[in-house]
Parts: sequence; structure tokens; C-alpha cells
Amino acid sequence: MSHPHSHHVHPTMPPAITDSHGDHMTPPDTGHGDHMMMMMQMTFYFGCKNVELLFTGLVINTPGEMVGACIGVFLLAVFYEGLKIGREFLLRRNQVNVRYNSMPIPGADGTMLMETHKTVGQRMLSLAHLLQTFLHIIQVVVSYFLMLVFMTYNGYLCIAVAAGAGLGYFLFSWKKAVVVDITEHCH
Repeated sequence: MSHPHSHHVHPTMPPAITDSHGDHMTPPDTGHGDHMMMMMQMTFYFGCKNVELLFTGLVINTPGEMVGACIGVFLLAVFYEGLKIGREFLLRRNQVNVRYNSMPIPGADGTMLMETHKTVGQRMLSLAHLLQTFLHIIQVVVSYFLMLVFMTYNGYLCIAVAAGAGLGYFLFSWKKAVVVDITEHCH
């Protein structure tokens, strides 16, 4: 069977070329006008030229710009960790309807033990819940920004995300009350 449009062969894009610094891969000119297409780096690299950060116009081209971007990303990661702990603190502070439920469970030696569970609630239409909702939105947006920064595969920016998250955890999570359920196997 012959197709009337089978003689239209679509040219494939030529292989990408790495620039002289090995920073980003850009395809050669394809003759399709002024549109230059940037291909996303898919391996980790350490470079300071043509590093596009989150938005189209935000391009890092100098070591000084990279240092500034790393400081900003580092602080954003610290803020993210503080925001997570701050939300947990606000949630605990605004808990209402505390109930304790006790239930018997059999012990290892056949005796009955009493296990107590604390049940808490929160009102949906309250200022505290509206604040939690707003902070949750900010937390989700910041977490996606940090993920996208990491997905640039730029080693400097990835280290800034990890170091900021580490320092943020160190600064804010030390007071966090951790309850470990010994019956939980997925930690």
C-alpha cells in the first residue's frame, strides 16, 4: 500500500554539541530561524556557564552569580526545613478535642496489657486551619522549587540544596518530639 505523503521525510535533529566548558548541551543551528533550543543536562556536572535556574531569564554565567545562586538556594532549603517544623509546632499548639482511648492487648506471657492512644482533632473552619493551609501551599511550592533546582544536575546547586536541608534540620528539628511505634516496620 502506497501512502501519498510517504515521501515527506522529517529531518532528525543533529546530535547535541557540548560547549567549550562542558556546561550545557546545545544543538547546532538547524536552520529553523532564531529559535535556539537548550537541552537539559542529564548527568551531574560542575559548571558556571549557561546554567538556567528555575525561570527562563535567570541564567548563571559567572562564578560570582553561581555563588549568589548557591547562597540563595541554601537559604531556601534552610527555610523549607524550618517551615516544616514550624507547621508541626502550630498544629500541636492548636489541637482540640483530645481523647484518650485505652484498649486491652495480650502480652507475650499471656497477661493483658492496656494500650492507650491519644486522639486529637482540629476544626476545619478556624483561623489555625486556614493558616496551616496557606503554609502548606508555601511548603509545597518551595519543595518543588528545590526539586527543580536539584534537577539542573549542577553539582554546586545540588550541594547547596543538600547542605541547606541538613543545616535546616540541624537547627530546627532538635526540639521535635519523636514518637516511635515499635510495631511500625516502614521507617
